[in-house]
Amino acid sequence: MCGIALTVSGIRINISSLPFDSTSLNRQSENLLISLDDLKEALRRRGPDSLGVKKVTLQHNEKQISSFIEHDETLLCSANEDSNGELHFIGATLQLRGTVPLVQPLVDASRNILVYNGEIFGGLQLASDCNDAEFLMQTLGNCCSCGSCLTGNCVKCGKGSITDVLSTIKGPWAIIYWQDSSRTLWFGRDAFGRRSLLVHWPTEDDSTFLLSSVSPVAPDQQATENEAHNGIENRSYWEELPCGVYSMHVDASNSNGFLVGEVQIHEYTNSTLKELIKWERISVVPSSENLQTFCPKFSRGQQDVHSASLETVPCEAGSTQNSIPMRAHMLLNVLKESVIRRTSLYTIYQAVISGIKQEKFVPVAILFSGGLDSMILAALLDQCLDPTYEIDLLTVSFDGELAPDRKSAKTGLKELKRVAPSRRWRLVEIDADLSDLVSETSHVMSLINPANTYMDLNIGIALWLASCGDGWVSADDNDDTHARIKYKSNARILLVGSGADEQCAGYGRHRTSFRRGSWLGLDEEMKLDMQRIWKRNLGRDDRCIADNGKEISILG
Repeated sequence: MCGIALTVSGIRINISSLPFDSTSLNRQSENLLISLDDLKEALRRRGPDSLGVKKVTLQHNEKQISSFIEHDETLLCSANEDSNGELHFIGATLQLRGTVPLVQPLVDASRNILVYNGEIFGGLQLASDCNDAEFLMQTLGNCCSCGSCLTGNCVKCGKGSITDVLSTIKGPWAIIYWQDSSRTLWFGRDAFGRRSLLVHWPTEDDSTFLLSSVSPVAPDQQATENEAHNGIENRSYWEELPCGVYSMHVDASNSNGFLVGEVQIHEYTNSTLKELIKWERISVVPSSENLQTFCPKFSRGQQDVHSASLETVPCEAGSTQNSIPMRAHMLLNVLKESVIRRTSLYTIYQAVISGIKQEKFVPVAILFSGGLDSMILAALLDQCLDPTYEIDLLTVSFDGELAPDRKSAKTGLKELKRVAPSRRWRLVEIDADLSDLVSETSHVMSLINPANTYMDLNIGIALWLASCGDGWVSADDNDDTHARIKYKSNARILLVGSGADEQCAGYGRHRTSFRRGSWLGLDEEMKLDMQRIWKRNLGRDDRCIADNGKEISILG
């Protein structure tokens, strides 16, 4: 993973069949010109191990669109010189899996092209030494290309559909795939938008169709600083691509000689995935039995609320006493399995090329505040990661040692050392002053684009600084003099607790929703959070963290 992009020109694109707001074709776009080099530079800045470009030129005569391939960076589909269409595929690869260096875009024997930014943690069965993109390329190459089916097995060729394959993947992904035999472009992102994919739909005065993991650094297309700080929403050149699987079949049969592509969106075909998207809980209102199973009891009396240690004890005897602990253990087991899947394959490739001594290699870091989310991640990671590896805990502060997160991070470190004393924990203290981050702020604004609020900027800067991993560590674990030395984390996988607050009602507004509408009001607020998390949170977070050559791993 690292980033992908596509430019399409010379094709009249129709997006009228899309179910969401598709007024882009009728509006005036900003006076911008995003070039291929701009996109390449934006992806190259993310520090990939490799970056490649492939070009498809579509030409047609009166009968058909025929194809020819050249064995270089240009794929030529040719006939005569009329009505050319061009597709440029860009792939930047941060290689964490597989045993052989990989350069995207990938091209197979059937002239199909793939650029993929994602991981396959389940759903499709691939060997532990296999690269995700290579495996997906082979799998998609075996899909139906006759165009007669979009889901299920084709009645003509008996092969499965691309929609089915993408719906099966468990893990974060964004994809751009050209199926040459059917002249169809496929693109999309996973159901929760854990990998960024921005889109610029063609407009009346700009017919170019663009997809990119990140916006190129172009200050003139950003909101002014005043607009960003006051949350003024401007119409951006880019939009977050709504989650889904899209196809665009290129044809010229009914277009008076012009190449035409109609964009369609397809539902995920995995029933479990569709249920998750709906986010409809089986039980919204807890039963009285569940509410009475546990209650708080202060061990030192009710009068000393602040100093009392809070114990949780059964309120009533009965068969339901163990129901909550059992469910908690089930949840922890699922989370642990998720951590294992995200951290078990990284050394297969890295151990070969890193050149870092095994005892010095830190493969995984955690965005660490010392709060509940990051503490659980750290404890689970300790159980899943080889004990010879150190773990970097990255903590960002804009107020030095006085910041609440810094204080809780240090307290959390002490607790981790107590429960896992054999593990070498390294708290990386990243200090910053917002008033000094002028150039960094400008760059982060391009990363959070199309988001443009002050809150987005603050979160983006914190994530970007954390993923840099450039901070200070204690000179001696047993030294209380606060002596620190400079340190930069080389971990390429960064575990974050994104989505935990949305799923577990961790925000203050969740309490407000509960007070106003009880359990049903809380459920509606959480459902809204999860169904818009792709637009408000995860795409932005992915862009900010991946900019430093890190793979963001979310336990979902």
